[in-house]
Amino acid sequence: MAHTVGIVSLGCSKNQIDGEQMLARLEAAGWTVKDDAALCDVAIVNTCGFIQAAKQESIEEILELAKLKAEGQIKAIVVTGCLSERYREEVRRELPEADAVVGIGANAEIVKICEDVLAGGHPEIFPPKECLPLNGPRHLLTPSYFAYVKIAEGCKNRCAYCAIPLIRGAYRSRTIEEIEDEARTLIQNGAKELVLVAQDTTRYGEDLYKARELPRLLKRLCALDGDFYIRVLYCYPDFLTEELLDTMASEPKILKYLDLPLQHCSGRILRAMHRWGDRGKLEALLSHVREKVPGVTLRTTLMVGFPGETEEDFEELCEFAKRVRFDHMGCFAYSAEEGTEAAALPDQIDEDVKSHRVEVLMEQQMALEQAAGEALVGKTVRVLVEGWDRWAECWFARAASQAPDDIDGKVYFHVPKDAKRRPVLGQFAEVEIADCLDGDLVGTYQESGAQGGC
Repeated sequence: MAHTVGIVSLGCSKNQIDGEQMLARLEAAGWTVKDDAALCDVAIVNTCGFIQAAKQESIEEILELAKLKAEGQIKAIVVTGCLSERYREEVRRELPEADAVVGIGANAEIVKICEDVLAGGHPEIFPPKECLPLNGPRHLLTPSYFAYVKIAEGCKNRCAYCAIPLIRGAYRSRTIEEIEDEARTLIQNGAKELVLVAQDTTRYGEDLYKARELPRLLKRLCALDGDFYIRVLYCYPDFLTEELLDTMASEPKILKYLDLPLQHCSGRILRAMHRWGDRGKLEALLSHVREKVPGVTLRTTLMVGFPGETEEDFEELCEFAKRVRFDHMGCFAYSAEEGTEAAALPDQIDEDVKSHRVEVLMEQQMALEQAAGEALVGKTVRVLVEGWDRWAECWFARAASQAPDDIDGKVYFHVPKDAKRRPVLGQFAEVEIADCLDGDLVGTYQESGAQGGC
């Protein structure tokens, strides 16, 4: 009987792709992959180590699996990912329940690692970060109708607060041909939405082609056959070129959706972060983006509580967010990470103050998103059908303005009883918006926009 394996993949979509590649290697070696890691012989915890909250989540997940291991429900635990890469000694010392603690460069050896732990071994393998595979088959953890596509690994930016370059290594782009081949396979297997990710997608190609080639990559992907969309995440404002904006505006397969993690608007704070811009430059840039790409959805992530952030800085950030009116926004409190420049800065902010600032900024944002949602009442939007909510007793989907994984909310809709054609999971449909509830859109299925089904 084949051994069984499951994975708990924490953190970002880039980490999830690493997990999908590990599962594909195990599957090719004869292992049976199960959805629930708690019901397997070997449970892999693909950890995140970005900020303190993510580290804590990883530790708690390992401890929960350790209880199941003590009860005999699972046989072994393998810990990999960013937490073990960065804190290998601490993980080995503080979490003896883990049978293997390995770095991200060991992902290519996952089959041998899992075989070793079942045989009673305790492998500790930490190859160079550059050994992390960029290509290879994947056992998708997303539904077949959408998939993440990692176009590069690592990071070249040196933001003062961020440990990603320490954990993931230098920026490494995949070739256009490799990405194109993977995208073609995903589309042939039913993907309707490809979500391009990297730590900084706008740097794509710098290392490989000695030029930023995201526009060229996008044009190549748009030339592929099929009814699908492309969404681009994690674009930095520094490298938002005219060519990139023109490509987004002119290619119908590229969703008019721009994710720009700006972090702040205060020029003083941004300089301390080693980030580009100030309030004036950012407002001018965002205005230009809206002019060049009509109807674009703008999403950002902001950070509060960076060392030295004053009440005046925070008030300026609130005014900036209110004036710009981002379609979607995330906000998190600064977390002092070991080994980063910002962790050693004076004027660290009290945790309660940081938490309060997050609440204030997000309350303001939710009011703006609610108003924007109400303005859509009576309009019809094209959505990608994602499933049935048995508690709300209605279908749910995503519009072009909404990224996957509940980042930007959903569209919930009811189907008229006399409808002759029904929604189809993973297919496009049209919904007339009737209401907005806490930022989520609510509406009615339009049978004329149905694609397939009976």
